Amino acid sequence: MASPSNGGIIGKKNVASFAGATEPITSITASGPTTPALAALQPGTRIVQALVLAGGGGGGHDGGGGGGAGGYRNIEINTLGGSLGEAIIGAGGAGACGPTSQRPGTDSSLTVCGTTYTSDGGGGGGSNSAPVNVGADGGSGGGANNPAASPSTAAGGSGNTPPVSPPQGNDGGDSVRNDPSGIQGGGGGGSTAAGGNSSISPFVAGDGGAGTTISGCFPGAPVTAVGGGGGGGSNSTPAGGLAGPGGGGVGAPNGGAAGTGTVNTGGGGGGGPGTCGPASRNGGAAGSGVVIFKELNKASGVWSMQSQMQAKADGSWPKFLATFPGVDYLVIAGGGAGGSALGGGGGAGGYRASGYGPACRQGTAIVAVEGDYTVTVGAGGAFPASGTDSSFDTITASGGGKGGGMNAPGTTGGSGGGAGCNGIGMPNCGGGCGNAGGYSPVEGMRGGGGFPSPGGFSGGGGGGGGTASAGSNMPGPNTSGAAGGGVPNSISPAFPLSAFGGGGGAGGHQGGPNGTNSGTAGGYGGGGAATNASGLTATPGTQYTGGGGGGAGHTFGGGPSNGGNGGDGVVILRFPDSATLTAGPPTNTVAPAPGCTQIATFTVTGPLNIAP
Repeated sequence: MASPSNGGIIGKKNVASFAGATEPITSITASGPTTPALAALQPGTRIVQALVLAGGGGGGHDGGGGGGAGGYRNIEINTLGGSLGEAIIGAGGAGACGPTSQRPGTDSSLTVCGTTYTSDGGGGGGSNSAPVNVGADGGSGGGANNPAASPSTAAGGSGNTPPVSPPQGNDGGDSVRNDPSGIQGGGGGGSTAAGGNSSISPFVAGDGGAGTTISGCFPGAPVTAVGGGGGGGSNSTPAGGLAGPGGGGVGAPNGGAAGTGTVNTGGGGGGGPGTCGPASRNGGAAGSGVVIFKELNKASGVWSMQSQMQAKADGSWPKFLATFPGVDYLVIAGGGAGGSALGGGGGAGGYRASGYGPACRQGTAIVAVEGDYTVTVGAGGAFPASGTDSSFDTITASGGGKGGGMNAPGTTGGSGGGAGCNGIGMPNCGGGCGNAGGYSPVEGMRGGGGFPSPGGFSGGGGGGGGTASAGSNMPGPNTSGAAGGGVPNSISPAFPLSAFGGGGGAGGHQGGPNGTNSGTAGGYGGGGAATNASGLTATPGTQYTGGGGGGAGHTFGGGPSNGGNGGDGVVILRFPDSATLTAGPPTNTVAPAPGCTQIATFTVTGPLNIAP
């Protein structure tokens, strides 16, 4: 029959955990009782996902084995509504400093509701003297060293010692000796894979076993991957074993130095060299452990009405957030400033868009979730600076690169800045690269390059990169490169601009043996025009287009001149009208648009609230 304490439900009672709108993550990187700020959980938290990682084992001495990674346990723990108790963070083992030494890591633990969950320290790597030449057992086993006569094999240490389920680590690599002339250490075991075996024919030290990437489970934690084994050391080759991914130390080459494990990864130390290096023949120290826990939202299966009512009473019952698919965007970063005398044009700010503009440049529309956001509008670069990024949610456009001054290259950005003119005897200067964010579709193009003048003073510069086409190189002496063009986009019929991301024109020149060069115009989409004389400031990029500033000109024998500033960027978002949008400050607006949509336009950085 039904149990009154189970809310009248027949069946297993499951624990419901409600940590809040987000699942808070706490990292403990040093030993000692947790402070109240660390130990206190959200009122509705009943389950935590905990990573308990021990200190790694130190690397062995003299062609030593790599240290094993500290034990890795990633487990769900029922907190029974209480707070967490003491967390002990295991230290990494020191590197072995003599032929008879072996240095394991120490345990880490987390106590919850009177139960202690322990991960065991990594096994130390074997050193060049029996009986400590075999790898030590531990969370992951240490790699072996083999001083015995050939042919023979020395065994790596066993991982998952003492055993837990699922296993906390893997075995260390063996040291195989089939040639009397050298010793190669085996790799330390990692949390995901065993350490590699060494061999003498050919001479190869064992690689450290691979660790585990944790950034998906614990985003924002101080480390992103843990549990890498240390590489084996060598006494006869120019290379030691590779470090295991996840904080392991690299094995020492003959005469080199062993690598150390990374702090708070439990990474094993690298094995030491067979010939004295910077640290004699010592092994590398291992990385310390860490405890990380995430408070979970979890209410799967059957759970009691009592749990529901209690969660509602204390305000921790989860609210299901509204989503709004199909949000199109136009995100334009600030353009770069043009270069000084004989300067390259400024590169346009990066262009990111969906739903509107050329099809080949459209990304995927966003699914927006209700909540508070900051919309960032990148400023144009004030001479002589590059532009700054613009962003909304997961979409970022990179600031445009600044143009180079006389004899200087352009700067990489959303679109690259053009190079300044190269004078007599100077090598070519390159334009800056575009698409700094590495996006697909690309956010912009490269800037144009300069040109060396073989026989006289040359006036001009490379054009700034645009969002649609690259800036042109200087085609020859006293001829400036054309600016790259921008992209049309009609996401907002009410916005006064419909093209974005033109590159800045390249500066020109007056007087001297090569006559006059007027410089080039700004690119389509708000690029600023260049000048061709000293004492003048080139045209800035157009506001809210991310256009690059024009490059400055120069008069033969004249003084300095400034490139134009880059144009500020803009962020325009097109939402379904089922969303309620509130934007600030007042310069940013929300207005209805055709097709049951509404448009939020941001010309300065400000908040955006999205609600049902």
